[in-house]
Amino acid sequence: MKNIVIPVLLATGILALTSCRKDPVKNLEGDEGLIYITKHSDSVSFSSFRTFSIADSVAVISNNKLEGKVRTDVDAAYINAVKDHLVQRGYTLVGKDQNPDLGITISRIYNTSTGVFDYGGYWDPYYGSYWDPYYWGYGGYGYYFPSYYFGTYSITEGALSIDIFNLRDAKQTNRISNVWNGLIRGSGVFSVSTAAKGVQALFDQSSYFKVS
Repeated sequence: MKNIVIPVLLATGILALTSCRKDPVKNLEGDEGLIYITKHSDSVSFSSFRTFSIADSVAVISNNKLEGKVRTDVDAAYINAVKDHLVQRGYTLVGKDQNPDLGITISRIYNTSTGVFDYGGYWDPYYGSYWDPYYWGYGGYGYYFPSYYFGTYSITEGALSIDIFNLRDAKQTNRISNVWNGLIRGSGVFSVSTAAKGVQALFDQSSYFKVS
């Protein structure tokens, strides 16, 4: 599989920290918080396919576990954007019961990690805090923080994955092979306004993906 990655000011996802640090993603605007990644099979001629079918809902995957399938306005926007781009490239949309050459699924992927960190490196080595004790009227006093003064954090990263499978040759090979994958990561990925631009960016990286 070939990998193509075009970062646009790489973001680390959706941060929810209990510390005082600012979330750098909040300072980004529009597409600046998104990255687009595409992969495709080297052995497949995309011009040999003619028809496709796409699932009418989106799978929700959390920490590698399928949580269900949904179709919100955001999901519908992504589904329609993929349809439009494939039709523009010469493919014909058919029902899943009409033996389509390509099958398309879309998934929301969430990964959450948690942990504990020590505030030890945050405080001023002389005062123990960035506030001078004189501010409170306790000149000469030092701050004290117990050894158990830890903070906890939780980080959730979200991504939108589009997978395209070769259904035409499945009976011959006894397997359904993935021939193309597009992934969108970053801030604002799950919004209606992102869908059209995001799918456009993925297909812009995939000029080979067309009937002729």
